[in-house]
Amino acid sequence: MKKKSEQELEIEKIRKTNFSTRRVTVTKIEKILYKSFKVLDHGFIRVIDYMGDDSSIVQAARVSYGKGTKKLNQDKSLINYLISHRHSTPFEMNEIKFHIKLPIFVARQWIRHRTANVNEYSARYSILDREFYIPKNRDLKPQSKTNNQGRSGKLESEDVKFYSKLLKKNSIKSFENYSLLLNEDDEGKILDEKRNGLARELSRMTLPLNAYTQWYWKIDLHNLMHFLALRFDPHAQYEIRVYAEIMMGIFKKWVPLTYEAFISNRLRSLTISEEGVSYIKSLLHGKKSNKENVSKRELQHINKIFSL
Repeated sequence: MKKKSEQELEIEKIRKTNFSTRRVTVTKIEKILYKSFKVLDHGFIRVIDYMGDDSSIVQAARVSYGKGTKKLNQDKSLINYLISHRHSTPFEMNEIKFHIKLPIFVARQWIRHRTANVNEYSARYSILDREFYIPKNRDLKPQSKTNNQGRSGKLESEDVKFYSKLLKKNSIKSFENYSLLLNEDDEGKILDEKRNGLARELSRMTLPLNAYTQWYWKIDLHNLMHFLALRFDPHAQYEIRVYAEIMMGIFKKWVPLTYEAFISNRLRSLTISEEGVSYIKSLLHGKKSNKENVSKRELQHINKIFSL
């Protein structure tokens, strides 16, 4: 049986602690607070803290004329209206804080969402664990011929074995070099008493992009929905999408009415340009369609709806 880390023992201790409060709480989130949800081979997501629930959004929206929470169906209708008409500030009143462990190359893609507060584990101050991400064989695919930033298709089984072995070999070697530069092993033992180790801020340069980092990531609900709309999408990179999938489940537990409105008005809806509307009108009236001004991607969406 694998021995639990100090971090895991600390988390267990915190989860057994209860606090009294007068602020609004969500039972389903309270039950998973600090609980780790495994992602990829060594990653995880856990909720550290949160503020607000569905009623908090409603109260924020009605504050101008002093209305509090009304009936559930009225709250549901208001939240649906706010999302469908792209209101943002009521959702910015709710916040959630995550502790996330993820590969560095995923973190560099993730950090482009500049609307969150982030504090990352410092490899200048501490030594990174010898953990790195190796994709499963099914996720090793060639470069897409139609998408310059994606992968699709299949590799020969021998190629899959070769690439997987190469990724693992390179990662192990990189961490071995990391230890040599630091002049200490994973337990902190000095490797060569005659040599001073290189500073941590320089030793980290040898680490591969599939090494794991950790951060606290705090974001308001409005910007969380924007993140999920992009990263939960089937076209998003697999390694970030699996994190978004876990976060979608947490989102649903936290603010279920907002989650339903988000699914209906963002994920399962289609925004159509003026040219697209004109094209649809021509289809409905049996007129000659003018699709030259419609983008290729939008045309694909429209044709899919009409099964053309």
